Amino acid sequence: MTKKKRPTLQDVADRVGVTKMTVSRYLKDPAQVSAAAGEKIAQALDELGYIRNRAPDILSNAKSHAIGVLLPSLTNQVFAEVLRGIEQVTEAAGYQTMLAHYGYSAKVEEERIASLLSYNVDGLILSESYHTARTLKMIQTAGVPVVEIMDVCSSCIEQAVGIDNIAAARAMVEAMIARGYRHIVYLGARQDVRTLQRQQGYAAAMQLHGLMPRSLLTERASSYSLGADLLAEALDKYPELDGIFCTNDDLAVGAIFECQRRGMAVPGRIGVAGFHGHDIGQAIVPRLASVITPRKAMGLVAAERLLARLRGEPIGERTLDLGFELKLGESL
Repeated sequence: MTKKKRPTLQDVADRVGVTKMTVSRYLKDPAQVSAAAGEKIAQALDELGYIRNRAPDILSNAKSHAIGVLLPSLTNQVFAEVLRGIEQVTEAAGYQTMLAHYGYSAKVEEERIASLLSYNVDGLILSESYHTARTLKMIQTAGVPVVEIMDVCSSCIEQAVGIDNIAAARAMVEAMIARGYRHIVYLGARQDVRTLQRQQGYAAAMQLHGLMPRSLLTERASSYSLGADLLAEALDKYPELDGIFCTNDDLAVGAIFECQRRGMAVPGRIGVAGFHGHDIGQAIVPRLASVITPRKAMGLVAAERLLARLRGEPIGERTLDLGFELKLGESL
């Protein structure tokens, strides 16, 4: 298929009867031209199907008005809500988001960041706190502001917005112990930094009460079926278990489904708790106990802080802990 010639600024100017510079000024800021001219230009842009070419701005090192956003998963509800928060802020400020997916791989993240920086993005929002040496060097060389999200326990490049995953996990396990659970097993997937932080919080709570921490971890991606598989494995290894704490709600919901399939009462025989407070966990019976995390707020605040940096404001607080809430539901 032959690529069609796109309408140019000159085409729009000729249609309206103004100079190309007038059209350019309108595209940068409609307030720079008269209301009458602006109305005619807008109509011509629509009629011609004009598509703005940002290449000149990028080549001249001007602002691209684009923000690079790195997400480890495009199917995880957590990151969908984070992205919704980011775009609520960026769109209102006239910025576009350039989204890249890296599948929890630091090496793939490095490649995606190299690609985004080649498009001269004005800033980056990253979902991890661990990066390769080359990634850190590229960010330093580019000199763009960076905000990392989801985690405030790890060291950050410039600024981090998220929650204390260790404290959140510890608080939920403390709540389980307070309800009489003693043989609690931790189920984790991916083994990313946040999964390991939650394992750390779980173990701290268990050890504080003189209880034996036991974990089942896998590199597999989280899913309901994985939650069912891990519960089955946990029951085989630790038949005395009376509680399950999962790194996320996908695993926890899958564990509940497996308990129901086996005729094991939740919470009568086994108590189950998850992490993040997904809608499905609050819709099933019994309603899932979970750590409620401010996913959309993380995106909102991260984008606000990044745009503040682009306006020349100082970093301020390096870590912004947005906190968490425990909902004990009906599964404990």
